Amino acid sequence: MGDNTLHITNGDSLTERLDSLELDGDLVIWREMLCEGPTLKEVGSQAFIDARKTFFKDTYNIPADDYENKFVSELKKLSELNTYDEVILWFEFDLFCHINMLAAISYLIQQKNTMPIYIVCSGWVKGEAQLKALSELTDEQLVTHYEKKIQLAPEDLKVAYHIWQLYCDEKPIELKAEIKKSSNFKYLSSCIRAHIERFPNKDTGLNSLETNILKLIDLYDISSVKQLCGYALNHQGYYGYGDLQVNRMIKALKPFFRMKGGQLVLNTKGKNVLDGSENYYDTLKDDSSYGGTHKYSFLYNPASHELIKHS
Repeated sequence: MGDNTLHITNGDSLTERLDSLELDGDLVIWREMLCEGPTLKEVGSQAFIDARKTFFKDTYNIPADDYENKFVSELKKLSELNTYDEVILWFEFDLFCHINMLAAISYLIQQKNTMPIYIVCSGWVKGEAQLKALSELTDEQLVTHYEKKIQLAPEDLKVAYHIWQLYCDEKPIELKAEIKKSSNFKYLSSCIRAHIERFPNKDTGLNSLETNILKLIDLYDISSVKQLCGYALNHQGYYGYGDLQVNRMIKALKPFFRMKGGQLVLNTKGKNVLDGSENYYDTLKDDSSYGGTHKYSFLYNPASHELIKHS
């Protein structure tokens, strides 16, 4: 392989690992979390950048300069694409990474990229009981994953582009229909399923992740919010959320638990959520959005796994 390879990685920890493996080519780091907040179809456009800066500032108190330095500067490197022979995407099995990856592919397509695009994605590893992130793999496993990278077919690129468009529109029901499509994105269906369950449950008003955090409080002896965050990060399945996101969720769930005798316990509201006897949609409702869809505009029906437009 020549030096004319461009690697797009999912973050800093993996980038450091790849640096240590001394793979040929240049590295661009995709430092975004497009699974949360508003997104626009035209990745990297001024409107897109403005919307993201506002979201990070309002939601996480991250200054606009920070976004400029961490993401926009990397995107600028990508605009000099025509000098490369191939692009290799390093992204995980989870929703956080998959939405970023769909955006990265859409950006390449919007840049009229014609070179081959490959994907290196971790997840189930032979002999391992749990899904593994790329940065959790040994050097040997990473190299093997790299050697077995998959070239994306034109059909895969179409699927990725189409799903990104649906995600940026208010079309989660059409997006759900994509679960049945097959592609070289081995974990895409699982990620779409996970996404659909981020909408509030029609019975309780809490989504799958929020409910899971309350279940963890119920199941384990947890003595601090910090410990709860650790548990939530380890027991989140296909979401791939970071501690920033999990801590924000825990904060929003304050009405459902309290501290008693040095331990977090569910209060009556929290217990009501777990037995499905009360609906707290109005307690939690805010203006959060996933791409082009407001979180509270749709409800998830756990019995049928369908989404319902909230009237």
